[in-house]
Amino acid sequence: MKRPLIVIEHLEDHFSRWLRAEYRHAAEIAGERLYVTNAGCFCEEISRVVGREHCFRESILELRGVLYTSPERVIVLDPRAREELTPGTAGGAEVLVVGGILGDHPPRGRTWEALTRRALEAGMRAAHLGEGQLSIDGAVYVALQVAEGRRLSELGFVDGLSVEVDLGDGFVREVVLPFRYPLVDGKPLVSREVLELLRSGLGYEEYLEASGRMSGCSAEEQAD
Repeated sequence: MKRPLIVIEHLEDHFSRWLRAEYRHAAEIAGERLYVTNAGCFCEEISRVVGREHCFRESILELRGVLYTSPERVIVLDPRAREELTPGTAGGAEVLVVGGILGDHPPRGRTWEALTRRALEAGMRAAHLGEGQLSIDGAVYVALQVAEGRRLSELGFVDGLSVEVDLGDGFVREVVLPFRYPLVDGKPLVSREVLELLRSGLGYEEYLEASGRMSGCSAEEQAD
């Protein structure tokens, strides 16, 4: 098993088409090194994206002896962390953890509250991936690049991404994603599936509000 592993700790109370697109793209980027934890009742659905053996209902905090040997060798990636992720720190880790959470603008620090604080109390470490708020799949890409020896200062980024959405009848709307995207061959790294969702009329706020477009847990499933 190639180290470090890349873990997405699922932190949302739903599994939307948008999340599915980002997780699928992250799996394409990281391959067999990618795992999703804290999936709960969404694990069966997420397994269809990342593979059954790569999804855990439990949090990364509960998977010592399964995905890592000691908490000191787990680094949670959080914009609020004080330490920058470097090739040295990443190379010495067994697991790099990305928060599976959809960003807010401006950021509200939800990864810190939902995961990082508890991870630090458990003896894990935290590091950031530079300025700006990355998408889930973007954070996976950057974490892998650093783990493979590239410093953050050697990577290119673009802040903000504009997508034109055809509303029909000659009306075109510009949707702006106010996040940071890594550049690959001079182009922003973004899921093609996310772009297709936007162009089909799925607005950034809409996907959170449209319950018919996301999967939720029943009370029985949440209690399991």
